[in-house]
Amino acid sequence: MFDTLSDRLAATFKNLRGKGRLSEADIDATAREIRIALLEADVALPAVRAFIKQVKERALGAEVSQALNPAQQVIKIVNEELIGILGGETRRLRLAKTPPTVIMLAGLQGAGKTTLAGKLGLWLKNQGHAPLLVACDLQRPNAVNQLSVVAERAGVAVFAPEPGNGVGDPVQVAKNSVEFARSKQHDIVIVDTAGRLGIDAEMMQQAADIRDEVQPDEILFVVDAMIGQDAVNTAEAFRDGVGFDGVVLSKLDGDARGGAALSVAHVTGKQVMFASNGEKLDDFDAFHPDRMASRILGMGDMLSLIEKAEQTFSQDEAEKMAAKLAKGPKEFTLDDFLSQMEQVRKMGSISKLLGMLPGMGQMRDQINNLDERDVDRTAAIIKSMTPAERQDPTIINGSRRARIAKGSGVDVSAVKNLVERFFDARKMMSRMAQGGGMPGMPGLPGMGGGAARKKKQTKQAKGKRQSGNPMKRKAEEQAAAERRAQQPASPFGLPAGGQDGQDFELPEEFKKFMK
Repeated sequence: MFDTLSDRLAATFKNLRGKGRLSEADIDATAREIRIALLEADVALPAVRAFIKQVKERALGAEVSQALNPAQQVIKIVNEELIGILGGETRRLRLAKTPPTVIMLAGLQGAGKTTLAGKLGLWLKNQGHAPLLVACDLQRPNAVNQLSVVAERAGVAVFAPEPGNGVGDPVQVAKNSVEFARSKQHDIVIVDTAGRLGIDAEMMQQAADIRDEVQPDEILFVVDAMIGQDAVNTAEAFRDGVGFDGVVLSKLDGDARGGAALSVAHVTGKQVMFASNGEKLDDFDAFHPDRMASRILGMGDMLSLIEKAEQTFSQDEAEKMAAKLAKGPKEFTLDDFLSQMEQVRKMGSISKLLGMLPGMGQMRDQINNLDERDVDRTAAIIKSMTPAERQDPTIINGSRRARIAKGSGVDVSAVKNLVERFFDARKMMSRMAQGGGMPGMPGLPGMGGGAARKKKQTKQAKGKRQSGNPMKRKAEEQAAAERRAQQPASPFGLPAGGQDGQDFELPEEFKKFMK
């Protein structure tokens, strides 16, 4: 959603790099480009004005003029101000001291409240809670049925005593749901209320009546991130009419500009608490302003990636895999490769995971063109192999490749390429597990060049070749021992004289300190 904004900001900062000092004209030009980028992204004008004012004030101060790298300092300022406009710190749900905690969802029809109720229920269930979804949207056709289906898919309970479709009292349903939750040991109640295509008195009054009846601990305003500037107007109307404590952004995976949704926190003074970025029930998470700012600036979101990995990967399994790789590359089989691949797939879309890595904004087109079905094809190829072939892929010859290709519905070349890629991946993973690091990054401990460095050290340790004649070799060793005994010791472990130390000389730039 924020690709256009990210590209414009990246182009703006690129013009700053390479300048040892930034003049006032440079900062004005940068501020102008950032203003245009934000307005094109549909960010609300009051939010843009406040943002640019803060950036210019800080950029013209000593914070930038005295910095060693002014361009990096300006990017740092923009990042911090973006975090501020997005709400500052991450806001958590307020839980009631005495359960159940009541969470009321409000918003226009079509914003995605019902689906979001299921997503929030699943998220809370994974946090160790026992949520209950309550169907209080009794006006929209099939809204009650939709919530029941979503709750079933999420694996959470639902309270839907009325059929809906214009039948039933939503205020009474909300009131009864709290008692039902208390009796069934549900610690969180999520109330899905009715919406309208626009703001009207009847909808506002019904939402206010439900609020007064159940006294919710949190009222969350659900806003469609794709509706443009009207999101800000609707948010202000709900704030004044019903009131809300936090904002939930839905449809963040859309291709709209989305800047208006980011303006809601600044305009209403209420923080964004959750974000929905996909159609699946698990495409939902807490909103972190610092991580979103980092994504917009093309710096990735490593913290979210790490959290997803921790939720998906088992610590015990990871330790077993590391121990297996440390023993040698042949210990890692195609079964292990398939297991790792399936665990990565559980983390979500491959393209979304790659998008969380720093610097991947420059490869956005390639990432967007990734075919997620390639993972399924690879799994089909491996599952078409016999246990012996998975254990030792070197036995896969031409006839075996033809059989595997036929069983998995791919070309023979695809099987051959997979096996070759597996051997390369196994070699690299084994090298990393043994401390060799990533290939192509020499000079850093644990970051590559390990094999070449070890070879060089071994060569240096060997020194001169020894004679194969035992008598001659013994004479050479005695002569070397006599030379070492005649040389005075050096406090730095270097030879102070003799044949080995005659060639040692200080560099010219150090000689002046020895006079």
